[in-house]
Amino acid sequence: MSAVSSLTNKEIHPLLLSLSPFHWKMKFFNLKNYSLIILNIVLFLWSSRFETCHAREGHQWRLESKFPHGSTAGSSHQHPARSTMSKFPGNNYMWADETMSTQKEGSSKAFNVLEFGAKGDGKTDDSEAFGATWAAACKVEASTMIVPSGNVFLLHSVSFSGTGCGADIVFQLDGKIIAPTTPGAWKSGLLQWIEFTKLNGITIQGKGIIDGQGSVWWNNLPTYDPEDSEGVVSAKMPGTKPTALRFYGSTRVIVTGITIQNSPQTHLKFDGCTTVQVSDFRAASPENSPNTDGIHLENSHDVLIYSSDLACGDDCVSIQTGCSQVYIHNVNCGPGHGISIGGLGRDNSKACVSNVTVRDVAMLNTLTGVRIKTWQGGSGSVQGVTFSNIQVSGVKTPIMIDQFYCDRSKCQNESSAVAVSDINYINIKGTYASNPVHLACSDNLPCTGISFSAIELNPVQEDRQPFCWNTFGEQRSTTVPPINCLQMGKSRKPVVTC
Repeated sequence: MSAVSSLTNKEIHPLLLSLSPFHWKMKFFNLKNYSLIILNIVLFLWSSRFETCHAREGHQWRLESKFPHGSTAGSSHQHPARSTMSKFPGNNYMWADETMSTQKEGSSKAFNVLEFGAKGDGKTDDSEAFGATWAAACKVEASTMIVPSGNVFLLHSVSFSGTGCGADIVFQLDGKIIAPTTPGAWKSGLLQWIEFTKLNGITIQGKGIIDGQGSVWWNNLPTYDPEDSEGVVSAKMPGTKPTALRFYGSTRVIVTGITIQNSPQTHLKFDGCTTVQVSDFRAASPENSPNTDGIHLENSHDVLIYSSDLACGDDCVSIQTGCSQVYIHNVNCGPGHGISIGGLGRDNSKACVSNVTVRDVAMLNTLTGVRIKTWQGGSGSVQGVTFSNIQVSGVKTPIMIDQFYCDRSKCQNESSAVAVSDINYINIKGTYASNPVHLACSDNLPCTGISFSAIELNPVQEDRQPFCWNTFGEQRSTTVPPINCLQMGKSRKPVVTC
């Protein structure tokens, strides 16, 4: 107050002139009145600034709560919350937090399966109710089909077709979906349990679970059928084990937040899809569950997989023919067989895989770490692949190229092969249980352009030396152990590409 009171009339008057249209009347106020006015103005401006600061703080809090980041042990890398496209060269990936939208209950675009007759008691077959809900929801663009929490829905085999559907449909899964365990519920030769086909913009999101109850398939034993009137042991499950969740011929596909567990075979499969994103996804099946790939890719392009935990009885991620622009990072793998490209070229077929990046991955007690496997007799190529920042622990063989892959007791020798070139291994560290590096390339078509940087692999028990056969490339830095079997330079054979 003393500072304000020290102002002269001559100094205060111009300020009041700028603040009030009644300054001609105010010029008769005494100095005390001027001081009170100035004090009120200062208090007003200070309180306004205080409110502005708190508004900004609240906005920042809302942003952080709206775009939570999943945590993965692979590394601490996280996506920018406000980014809509990736910065990966040549690719445009859409983030789930920018594209997903969930309709509220009661919205004209929200369709709850309970309102279409689903019981959600885990005993009643809710397949028909799910089909009716989908039929209604898919006609409305940007609609949401709701599978609510607190319910268990028994579903037989079901296909959600995109024919005649609007774009950008959300399948909000917060409840639990289970598969039947009686042989009579399954058709012979059925390849998938839940399928989404030919959709333009489909998101499956939520905290729900898809449980394939696969143990009845893995054990291959006769099952007890509670629907049998005499309560006797029923027949075995059909010979063909179905994939739990498959997407076919679709574009802009997002899977985030959900868990698929105990799948009879592959947990999550993409076939003929473009612009695919998988995040905060969990696949969970025991180590001894056969052929239960975590994620299977085939004929699919522009695929982004990140911040996910994959535990299964086969490849954590399997990349098959027709795939390109695949980017995998921040994934935990184990148990399982590692991350694999192939097997390619089976039955003398042509296979093409290109531009694959796998980085920031943690692998625990897996059969292999990063692997490329091809059958003899195939054709085509695998090229432009980078495996970087891979942490392995107790992995049987962390680095593998196997061009003599055979999943049976004996395979015929063939001269042709899928060509393997331009493969980069960078910063792969940890422990191995059997062999650190195994590179077995075709007799007639050597692997070429195979490079190693910052490799440090130590044995769990006994030291083993890397194995190479007909493999050309370079060690760009010191490796542990040294890969002395690698033939330096390039093969004289021309590089084969698709």
